[in-house]
Amino acid sequence: AAFLERHRLSGEEAARLLLDAYEYRGLVKHTGGCHCGAVRFEVWASPDLHVFNCNCSICTKKQNRHFIVPASRFKLLKGAENLTTYTFNTHRAQHTFCKTCGVQSFYTPRSNPDGYGIAPHCLDDGTVHSVVLEDINGKEWEKAVKEHKTIRDMSKP
Repeated sequence: AAFLERHRLSGEEAARLLLDAYEYRGLVKHTGGCHCGAVRFEVWASPDLHVFNCNCSICTKKQNRHFIVPASRFKLLKGAENLTTYTFNTHRAQHTFCKTCGVQSFYTPRSNPDGYGIAPHCLDDGTVHSVVLEDINGKEWEKAVKEHKTIRDMSKP
């Protein structure tokens, strides 16, 4: 009761908080969004991020560094109507970005169409403890993904 009162939570909100904490043990809830604030999201992930630095044509142009999470750990809070999508080549990757400010804070990667690639620089301050950056050779995408031991599993719950 004291916890509910101190944090001004309803019984339902407290129950959701406990369920989230149980379901996502070891993970933290990161929040983030685009520059103008029209797009906001939350994502459950480790506080210690494994970020990919891809050298494919689009990632190079956009400086798209990202970490991958399962779709079940991502929630768009607002801005669905403000998102637009760019695709090319195989059209499997869905490069979503804000129509107003142009920032891509997340997208659906070709390597993990069942998950999301999250831009760590679009997360709000305070929940990231560390970042490990891994270069991936997106110029030779098929070979790089085939040889990578864990990338396909990163979008599995």
